[in-house]
Amino acid sequence: MTLTNAAMSRLFNFDRNLYLIAGLPFDALDLNDVVRIIHDSAERNRSCFISTPNLNFIVSCLTDVSFRSSVLNSDISIPDGKPVVWLAKLLKLPIKERVSGANLFEQLESNQDKKIKVYFFGGLEGIAQLACQKINDRNSAMSCSGYESPGFGSIEAMSSDSSINAINESGADFLVVSLGAKKGQAWIEHNRNRIKTPIMCHLGAVINFVAGNVNRAPLFLQNLGFEWLWRIYQEPNLWKRYFNDGLHFLSLLTTKAVPYALWLRFQQKQFSGKNELNLNVTESADQSIQITLSGVCTDETILPLKQAIKKLAPFNNHFILDLNNVIHIDPAFLGTCSLLYAHCHCYGGKLQITNINNITRRIFKWNCADFLIDD
Repeated sequence: MTLTNAAMSRLFNFDRNLYLIAGLPFDALDLNDVVRIIHDSAERNRSCFISTPNLNFIVSCLTDVSFRSSVLNSDISIPDGKPVVWLAKLLKLPIKERVSGANLFEQLESNQDKKIKVYFFGGLEGIAQLACQKINDRNSAMSCSGYESPGFGSIEAMSSDSSINAINESGADFLVVSLGAKKGQAWIEHNRNRIKTPIMCHLGAVINFVAGNVNRAPLFLQNLGFEWLWRIYQEPNLWKRYFNDGLHFLSLLTTKAVPYALWLRFQQKQFSGKNELNLNVTESADQSIQITLSGVCTDETILPLKQAIKKLAPFNNHFILDLNNVIHIDPAFLGTCSLLYAHCHCYGGKLQITNINNITRRIFKWNCADFLIDD
């Protein structure tokens, strides 16, 4: 089965170094890696939707399917929060640093070797205009080619032809959206096929930082992971959100992340020396692709599976992963599954994961990946 031309225009990158943490995928990239990808996308005029999940994203995506889908469908997903890095460290995953939206923006602005044009969409009335003026008053690598403060209407109301045309005609390389995380992600998802600007990202607080009406936390608070305290000091109405997120984080730690980390440490000897993955690919009568796996499917062994999916995905939207003979999986396998899940759903198909034993099912649950097997 061959996907339609519309589907072929949006291919998922199965070469990504992706890990599932608390139900969301994260790329193992540092700040310089992301800056290079942005400049490369701008030079090649290649679409790149960047998500920057933090703890609030994780908490919200546990119950909001559409919000989670926006992260799964992104081209890059980077941790904009210390709790994500702490979870990665606990599980010994190669995600070493927080890549905040504000730090990313500052790095792009300070890189004099690569010029970049930005467009601000969102924020309170007058804030986008002020941010645009301040950017253009500086002698930096960044210039602002336009802005719009669309108010607080529906996604559809903020997606008029005039708004999209203004963005497309601005010649911007980087579209910064600031509508609130859920609405901003949804707005990008709703309009990404209409937008010609190559890089799109929701960076809620950045527009306020640039405009100067909100100040960033001191560096020592950022490094300690206490930037949220400064945000509450600056915007007291945020305390309820941070309190709720903190409670959910403690729950994730005690009921999922810590039990999984302890299980990994106690079971490590059982899987040491077992580093082989075998797979067999067949096509079913309904044209679905079945990949039967056996052995260990982890970060060290997953390359053959990635290569097989990369080869087959452009022509298929229904996959079955048979785990009957799989003895161990990890967040790298779950990250690849989340990407394949997004691919299948994007093109009207389905991912089925079958023959899951009790231990494997528990690993799915510990990593908040139930959605992959409950679909």
